Amino acid sequence: MSTGPGADSAPAPTPTTPDTPRTRKSSMFSSLKVRNYRLFFVGQVVSNIGTWMQRIAQDWLVLSLTGSATAVGVTTALQFLPMLLFGLYGGVLVDRLPKRRALLFTQSAMGATGIALAVLTLTGHVQVWHVYVAAFAMGLATVVDNPARQTFVSEMVGPDQLQNAVSMNSANFQSARLIGPAVAGVMITGVGTGWAFLANGLSFVAPLVGLLMMRSRELFAVERAPRGKGQLREGLQYVAGRPELIWTIVLVGFVSTFGFNFPVYLSAFADDVFHAGAGSYSLFNTLMAVGSLAGALLAARRGTAKMRVLVVGAVAFGTLEMVAAVAPSLWLFALFMIPIGMFGMTVNVTANTSVQMGTDPAMRGRVMSLYMMVFMGGSPVGAPIAGWITDAYGVRAGLAAGGAIAAAAAVTIGLVLAKVGNLRLSVGWNRGHPHVRFVPREAQERLATAA
Repeated sequence: MSTGPGADSAPAPTPTTPDTPRTRKSSMFSSLKVRNYRLFFVGQVVSNIGTWMQRIAQDWLVLSLTGSATAVGVTTALQFLPMLLFGLYGGVLVDRLPKRRALLFTQSAMGATGIALAVLTLTGHVQVWHVYVAAFAMGLATVVDNPARQTFVSEMVGPDQLQNAVSMNSANFQSARLIGPAVAGVMITGVGTGWAFLANGLSFVAPLVGLLMMRSRELFAVERAPRGKGQLREGLQYVAGRPELIWTIVLVGFVSTFGFNFPVYLSAFADDVFHAGAGSYSLFNTLMAVGSLAGALLAARRGTAKMRVLVVGAVAFGTLEMVAAVAPSLWLFALFMIPIGMFGMTVNVTANTSVQMGTDPAMRGRVMSLYMMVFMGGSPVGAPIAGWITDAYGVRAGLAAGGAIAAAAAVTIGLVLAKVGNLRLSVGWNRGHPHVRFVPREAQERLATAA
């Protein structure tokens, strides 16, 4: 059974468990050499561009139908609500089901949702409640689709290429984030929102064809969980009993809840602080996407998922937010978006890989569903808090507070993990360069296995 290293190679900062999974440092695009993953990657490129097109078209359509920003917020909430309500149960299903078969179903359902919305819009029968239903249906499909896509990566590439493949998935998504909204803007202006929905619906043909073309014999077989009672509780107990998993998920929760509220912060900086309008808001988002893409590609090149990279990345992310909060000019603030995006993506990719590599394959669906629920559910919880701080004390205070909480959480969790692993922080110089790492207290000479 080719299952990957599982819990025995979890990236926990302990003397007996190195934080480096069994990966080889290779080229930036090494996972694309795997035929099955290459088919998956190309399909996701097309589908992600379509998804970003639908996001823009969906918000624009709701605003056009209602004239209400609140209605746009309701649409977004309905799309994320199923993950918050049923995400853990989706993980249980994913652990039981063949991943490729599950993805064929969910991707088909998501494509059908886009086409249905396109037909309603193009025929002039669309109403706002149709968009609400479509958003909720898309969210329901995501409950299974998200953990299935996350865990299927390891079946396509195996443990050696997992870090690289997770990083390439993030680069894929960020590339689509740069292309999709621009294409949607042109399409909405030129031919209308209905055609953007149709393009998204048809874009799911690409991942479906890729899944059907894969060679089953080249997939890494994994053990599926049998049907049984108490599997959800079993998954939660599994995570609770592994400090390297629970604290990584907690850190991601803090960063996503308090540090990733950029729709609140960036719009307020563009409008209230710099009085520059929608063009600057778009610029901020574009530069952040550029930084995120760079962070994903660097993570792919790095080829490891060390706990110190996660902790230091989160500290740098929060610190940069605090510094950007006091930037005196628009262009200086805009430039900060690049490293903020880069370190934010470093945290995401490293945490994702660490959790996957540190989890037994039979538990991976449940663990990743918990991870994604915390990651995706953080912003809806944190956005009202960020909005309240921004309204009461100003957006500079809001961004600084979010960064401070993220950085403080990273430092605290880093110290907790060091204590659990009986490690100490080592700061020094190596060949003229500073290095920061955790080393075992009783065996300081084992620097190669430090977290």
